[in-house]
Amino acid sequence: MSDTRIVTVRPRPDAPAEQGRGEASWIGGWAHAWNTFWFTPADPLPLAVVRIATGLILAWSSFVWLADVDAFFGTTGWMPPEHVWRMNDQPWQWSGYFAAADANGIRVIAGLTLIAAILLTLGLATPLAAAVALVGFLSAANRAPLNTFGLDDTLGMLLIPLAIGPAGARLSLDRLLGAGGGDGKWSVAANVALRLIQVHLCVVYFFSGCGKMLGASWWEGTALWGAAANVQYRTLDLTGLARHPLVTNALTLGTLFWEVSYPALVWPRLTRRLWIAMAVAVHLGIGLAMGMMEFGLAMITANLAFVPAGSWHAVLRFLATRGTAAKTVRA
Repeated sequence: MSDTRIVTVRPRPDAPAEQGRGEASWIGGWAHAWNTFWFTPADPLPLAVVRIATGLILAWSSFVWLADVDAFFGTTGWMPPEHVWRMNDQPWQWSGYFAAADANGIRVIAGLTLIAAILLTLGLATPLAAAVALVGFLSAANRAPLNTFGLDDTLGMLLIPLAIGPAGARLSLDRLLGAGGGDGKWSVAANVALRLIQVHLCVVYFFSGCGKMLGASWWEGTALWGAAANVQYRTLDLTGLARHPLVTNALTLGTLFWEVSYPALVWPRLTRRLWIAMAVAVHLGIGLAMGMMEFGLAMITANLAFVPAGSWHAVLRFLATRGTAAKTVRA
């Protein structure tokens, strides 16, 4: 005789409760991922590398300002203060140069910015140097808005996280001297500063690529030829590309695809190195071919925030090994 069992299926009274728990779990997962992304302690070494490169670029910009400070910021310069006041209708666009009484005061502000940039590069009194460098840079950008270009926008993007995070925790005189902020420990502040650079960079690339897609020359694959043929910006003669239209098309469309897809493909380990390498190639190409090397170097500096700390540690070990070998040979 077979064993027959009757199974009765009834609605589960706890189904709505489990569904609610599932929704709560989904929201909790997103919240956990958000907290992990922003608030996990990170090695400050990548931030230190960005600090050194940013300090050097700002020091160069400050030197250029000092070379003709009256033209940049003087009352009889390219843009008199009253013209700036009419343009800047936002009260937060303050500039220390507005308070300078004479040419000597203007030189003092520009000189302080240069000193702060040098100290930022060296990592000496880094928190104060970063704050002074940021204020000096904003003063210059708000005083001469018609002189600000991609370089200045990128410097602003980099200086704010450097003022927030422990930029002097590694590769700094602060660490060598045992000063505050130079302990080299992993910290949440270091991660927040790096994430700000990374996220901001993704936003910049994505919307820059979307803006390019509004132009027919990018869809046609001829945009790079237009840049190469522009004698006003050209520093290298690349007119030979006219004989290779397929190369021009490939470079144009490849650049567009790289820029639009950057926010998605720079994060996975599988594609990160390639996308960072393409960023270096694109910005070096812009710098060499169009005379905007400072802007190219600033964007490459921002991309360094995506290089993992382990890679920088490997570079430091390699340099230390080479230095030890050189000392042995000399001995």
